[in-house]
Amino acid sequence: MDKNVIKGIILAQQERIASVELIERNYDIEDGLNYVFVGLRRAGKTYLLYQYIQSLLARGMKKEEILFVNFEDERINDISKEELHLIIDAYREMYEYEPIIFLDEIQNVKGWEHFVRRLADEKRRVFVTGSNAHMLSREIATTLGGRFMIKEVYPFSFGEYLDYRKVELGRNWKLSPQRADVVRLFENYFYWGGIAECFDVNDKRSWLTSLYQKVLYSDIVVRNGIRNEQGLNLLVKKLADSVLQPTSIKRLCDILKSIGQKVTRETTGTYLEYLHDAYLTFSIANFSDTIPERESTKKMYFYDNGLLNIFLYQPETKLLENMVAVELYKRYGEKVFYYRRNVEVDFVVPEHRVAIQVCYNMNDATTRDREINALVALNKYLPCDTLIVITKDTRETLHIGDITVEVIPIWEYLLGDVR
Repeated sequence: MDKNVIKGIILAQQERIASVELIERNYDIEDGLNYVFVGLRRAGKTYLLYQYIQSLLARGMKKEEILFVNFEDERINDISKEELHLIIDAYREMYEYEPIIFLDEIQNVKGWEHFVRRLADEKRRVFVTGSNAHMLSREIATTLGGRFMIKEVYPFSFGEYLDYRKVELGRNWKLSPQRADVVRLFENYFYWGGIAECFDVNDKRSWLTSLYQKVLYSDIVVRNGIRNEQGLNLLVKKLADSVLQPTSIKRLCDILKSIGQKVTRETTGTYLEYLHDAYLTFSIANFSDTIPERESTKKMYFYDNGLLNIFLYQPETKLLENMVAVELYKRYGEKVFYYRRNVEVDFVVPEHRVAIQVCYNMNDATTRDREINALVALNKYLPCDTLIVITKDTRETLHIGDITVEVIPIWEYLLGDVR
């Protein structure tokens, strides 16, 4: 590896960072700590590094004190862990400062964690990003030894999307003309998700399809040495079809076998882990199951509505529940479940005494009664303080005896009015 190439990369990034235009995102970064940012490809990890660097520059730090390397730069994409020290050597030949080190998408370098651990042991400040949850595996976490704070980076929230569109909500925005702007802008966000690079693209479906193929091939197939790429791709499509319904590994395996794919249950389970590692899909378990049973049948969701939408026809119902699932997962993590035994409820967060049904349209009386009665019935088995039905655009408050059920539109829920 030529150190002059590395020097050129460092210089180019120093010039570029200050000029990058950003939508500031609400991620707290404490001075003096080291960080690992992980999340879906194109979710904005690199721009969070830029955001923090720009804040440092605004406080008086010199650009020469920044050492930023993107490991997806084709000039160094074959660098080995034995050569990583050349990055520090190259910087030292350029400057006498002690830099803050930013290593972007370093997961492609096998054994990177040992280099990063050594930097932390030397009391250097280090920021790392990657598009793979495997970066946080038990083995790697042990190597990093608690010296790094972990931040998961999601695609833009709806509030951040409004910031991008320069919509600043007033205190009474729901009673003003701004409400119509929010509803109008939500339509685009609902169908095409929160990947910022896609916001101003005309052919969003093609752009998102290209991103999906990049994630599938680079972050899953190549990284894990998968030979049955077709089977993996078919599995993703079946997961998209199955959003809303609990799905077992056995059922997925049987579906793949029925269309000519020779896969075992073990392989199917491994593929699901890879999809999760790449931040493409996640799952929630049935709260009413025993702990061992929770691992066998789960509901699967996609981290971004846009990526889910490229697989769907007449997608509205699935997109609505998927969007709620993502928001709950961001708020509560693995504390989110569904409930299916004596009653069926889409989401429960027992620790916070929250239960949520998702219903695209409440106009039909039978549908309306089913959704509300499910929450009322659940409350007998799992008492809750907050009972919600999330819809596309309906808002009302219902009182059933001493129980209150809030019916709210999804865009209102995403903006945080009801937790």
